[in-house]
Amino acid sequence: MKNVFTALLLAALTVSPPLWAGQRTVTLDVPGMNCPVCPITIKKALQKVHGVEKVAVSYENKEAVVTFDDVKISVEALVKATTDAGYPATVKAK
Repeated sequence: MKNVFTALLLAALTVSPPLWAGQRTVTLDVPGMNCPVCPITIKKALQKVHGVEKVAVSYENKEAVVTFDDVKISVEALVKATTDAGYPATVKAK
Protein backbone atom coordinates (compact mmCIF):
# COMPACT_ATOMS: atom_id res chain seq x y z
CA MET A 1 0.00 0.00 0.00
CA LYS A 2 2.84 2.37 0.87
CA ASN A 3 4.46 1.74 -2.54
CA VAL A 4 1.21 2.50 -4.35
CA PHE A 5 0.81 5.79 -2.48
CA THR A 6 4.41 6.75 -3.24
CA ALA A 7 3.97 5.92 -6.93
CA LEU A 8 0.78 8.00 -7.14
CA LEU A 9 2.43 10.93 -5.38
CA LEU A 10 5.42 10.85 -7.73
CA ALA A 11 3.14 10.62 -10.77
CA ALA A 12 1.10 13.62 -9.58
CA LEU A 13 4.21 15.71 -8.98
CA THR A 14 5.59 14.80 -12.39
CA VAL A 15 2.55 15.91 -14.37
CA SER A 16 1.39 18.89 -12.31
CA PRO A 17 2.75 22.42 -12.80
CA PRO A 18 5.16 23.79 -10.21
CA LEU A 19 3.58 25.12 -7.04
CA TRP A 20 5.15 28.55 -7.48
CA ALA A 21 3.74 29.04 -10.99
CA GLY A 22 0.68 31.09 -11.71
CA GLN A 23 -0.60 34.53 -12.43
CA ARG A 24 1.97 37.30 -12.61
CA THR A 25 1.85 40.99 -13.51
CA VAL A 26 4.61 42.98 -15.17
CA THR A 27 4.86 46.61 -16.25
CA LEU A 28 6.60 47.28 -19.55
CA ASP A 29 8.06 50.65 -20.53
CA VAL A 30 7.11 51.37 -24.14
CA PRO A 31 8.77 54.71 -24.95
CA GLY A 32 8.04 54.52 -28.69
CA MET A 33 4.36 55.39 -28.31
CA ASN A 34 3.95 58.69 -30.14
CA CYS A 35 0.24 58.89 -30.90
CA PRO A 36 -3.05 58.01 -29.21
CA VAL A 37 -3.56 55.02 -31.55
CA CYS A 38 -0.31 53.28 -30.49
CA PRO A 39 -1.83 51.74 -27.34
CA ILE A 40 -4.43 49.92 -29.43
CA THR A 41 -1.73 48.26 -31.54
CA ILE A 42 0.31 47.32 -28.47
CA LYS A 43 -2.72 45.93 -26.64
CA LYS A 44 -3.74 43.79 -29.61
CA ALA A 45 -0.20 42.45 -30.01
CA LEU A 46 -0.02 41.46 -26.34
CA GLN A 47 -3.51 39.94 -26.29
CA LYS A 48 -2.51 37.57 -29.11
CA VAL A 49 0.17 35.97 -26.91
CA HIS A 50 -1.03 32.66 -25.45
CA GLY A 51 -1.12 32.99 -21.67
CA VAL A 52 -1.88 36.71 -21.46
CA GLU A 53 -4.90 37.28 -19.25
CA LYS A 54 -5.20 41.08 -19.03
CA VAL A 55 -3.59 44.10 -20.71
CA ALA A 56 -3.83 47.79 -19.85
CA VAL A 57 -1.84 50.25 -21.97
CA SER A 58 -1.32 53.90 -21.00
CA TYR A 59 -0.31 56.40 -23.67
CA GLU A 60 0.27 59.08 -21.04
CA ASN A 61 2.68 56.88 -19.02
CA LYS A 62 4.04 55.08 -22.10
CA GLU A 63 3.65 51.72 -20.39
CA ALA A 64 1.76 48.46 -20.62
CA VAL A 65 0.66 46.50 -17.56
CA VAL A 66 0.28 42.82 -18.44
CA THR A 67 -1.17 40.03 -16.30
CA PHE A 68 -0.19 36.60 -17.58
CA ASP A 69 0.24 32.95 -16.70
CA ASP A 70 3.96 32.45 -16.18
CA VAL A 71 3.64 28.73 -16.88
CA LYS A 72 2.51 29.47 -20.44
CA ILE A 73 4.52 32.57 -21.29
CA SER A 74 7.65 34.48 -20.25
CA VAL A 75 8.32 38.19 -19.86
CA GLU A 76 10.78 37.91 -22.75
CA ALA A 77 7.95 36.74 -25.01
CA LEU A 78 5.87 39.77 -24.03
CA VAL A 79 8.76 42.09 -24.88
CA LYS A 80 9.18 40.27 -28.20
CA ALA A 81 5.47 40.74 -28.99
CA THR A 82 5.65 44.52 -28.53
CA THR A 83 8.95 44.71 -30.41
CA ASP A 84 7.53 42.68 -33.31
CA ALA A 85 4.60 45.12 -33.42
CA GLY A 86 7.08 47.99 -33.82
CA TYR A 87 7.24 49.11 -30.20
CA PRO A 88 10.37 47.89 -28.38
CA ALA A 89 9.77 47.58 -24.63
CA THR A 90 11.71 46.94 -21.48
CA VAL A 91 10.62 45.76 -18.05
CA LYS A 92 9.95 48.76 -15.85
CA ALA A 93 12.14 48.94 -12.77
CA LYS A 94 10.24 48.93 -9.52
